[in-house]
Amino acid sequence: MKFHTHWARLALAFSVCLGSITVAHAQSDPVVLTITAPKAAPLVAASFTMKFLKSLPQRSFVTKTPYYKDPVKFTGPLLRDVLAAAKVKGELMNAIALDDYQIKIPFSDAMDFDVILAHQINGETLTPKNKGPLFIVYPLDSKPELQTVRVYERMVWQLKALRVE
Repeated sequence: MKFHTHWARLALAFSVCLGSITVAHAQSDPVVLTITAPKAAPLVAASFTMKFLKSLPQRSFVTKTPYYKDPVKFTGPLLRDVLAAAKVKGELMNAIALDDYQIKIPFSDAMDFDVILAHQINGETLTPKNKGPLFIVYPLDSKPELQTVRVYERMVWQLKALRVE
């Protein structure tokens, strides 16, 4: 038994040395978001489960979007809180969707606006069939400067990863 404990401690120490954070605890709660900062020294990587993301403070707002006919209520943690949990900083984030759609988002957007990683729309859990499990959503109705095509392009649904540069 001591042999296994030794190897478990050694593996934990190795992952800490690499700057790796893993928040996935069990197969029943799969990873839904991976955040990496490949240029950071040491390499920073975080894997988040939905359970963990829901444990963060949640924010809800209603906003109009070009993707829905009527205003929609979105709920999820603030993107800046998720980035803080991953302990990453940078200039840009490359958001990557399940279908491999990618767009660069200024890191400052997460700090300057109440952008959320929505996991619910109108109280319903998002799934890959309805833009989930995560959807980057800006509070479009809060500021006129957010009502642009450039911002709409940054609202990535089916988000699976963020690569911070």
